[in-house]
Amino acid sequence: MTAFGYEVLATDGNARRGRLTTAHGTIETPVFMPVGTAATVKGMTSEGVLRTGAEIVLANTYHLMLRPGAETVGRMGGLHTFMDWERPILTDSGGFQVMSLTDLRKLDDEGVEFRSHIDGAKFMLTPERSIEIQNLLDSTITMVLDECTASGVDQAAAADSMKLSMRWAARCRDAFEERDGYGLFGIVQGSVYPDQRLESAAALVDIGFDGYAVGGLAVGEGQTAMFEVLDITTPALPAGAPSYLMGVGTPDDIVGAVQRGIDMFDCVLPTRSGRTGQAFTRRGTVNIRNARHAEDPRPLDPDSDYPVVGGVSRAYLHHLFKAKEMLGAILLTTHNLHYYQELMRDIRAAIENGRLDEFAESFRAEQAQGDIEPV
Repeated sequence: MTAFGYEVLATDGNARRGRLTTAHGTIETPVFMPVGTAATVKGMTSEGVLRTGAEIVLANTYHLMLRPGAETVGRMGGLHTFMDWERPILTDSGGFQVMSLTDLRKLDDEGVEFRSHIDGAKFMLTPERSIEIQNLLDSTITMVLDECTASGVDQAAAADSMKLSMRWAARCRDAFEERDGYGLFGIVQGSVYPDQRLESAAALVDIGFDGYAVGGLAVGEGQTAMFEVLDITTPALPAGAPSYLMGVGTPDDIVGAVQRGIDMFDCVLPTRSGRTGQAFTRRGTVNIRNARHAEDPRPLDPDSDYPVVGGVSRAYLHHLFKAKEMLGAILLTTHNLHYYQELMRDIRAAIENGRLDEFAESFRAEQAQGDIEPV
């Protein structure tokens, strides 16, 4: 049997080049995880996602417990069989989505009672039920249930929220079924308050987890505040465990977070942007809907090594979006996911070569140049 484990292969400052071993394969870190909320990365087949270079995907407990239901997925053999993805899967506990249902939920120490946004049906999500659902889904990496603290709350409210999440984390640890190659991650909360972040990190380390996530930093606090929290938090986490920044973010966010010791990332940005005509390139973002691309025969990103989109002109992509053809969204989603995987590959190489700061400077300078000149 394969044990769940994390190995640091190289360091450069606070950045780590690592390898995560799981029951469903190894993951090279730092890593970006495409978001497959409802057991699908929108517009992509599992084989297509794999071809972009992805080694792990994220799925969501909240959406899957509502439809088709965790028990249904369990009877179908778990998520790996259900969505035809043999590689590792991380599942969000559902806390972020439930907490966003402000008018449809009731929160107390036991858990959170809420009504489905689909049909109004009533559900109760407790730490124990969240772990049970993720076990039914056969998640490689299970996340604890936490209350995602809203941006801008005062210290007292943030402290109450963080302490509730720590009590829930302990219950999740007790409920988690240990299996070879499967892991449980705790989630650090505490808003933007340094003492609370340190208290949360210490509480989670005391409970003991296979990995540690930093939550509550994708709710509108801004990059400066996010980096300040990471500067405080990541040194307080165990060096021998992977660290995960939840829901973040832009390419620049990722580079900066890696410099601060983060190993794992997820975000809807590359897929959501792909569906709305925004492409990520080495020279920044491109809005393919813009009229300047209507007769541009050049590829989207001349510097990319990805052949599928590399062989398609900007003019064709522009046409697809103007004509509302689904192929446009599929191609840009594919391109964006590959761009993110290409970025992570370059980051890993830079850490191995002790050149991450140099890479970050070059990356930001290239991004600042903006798109290539119109034809």
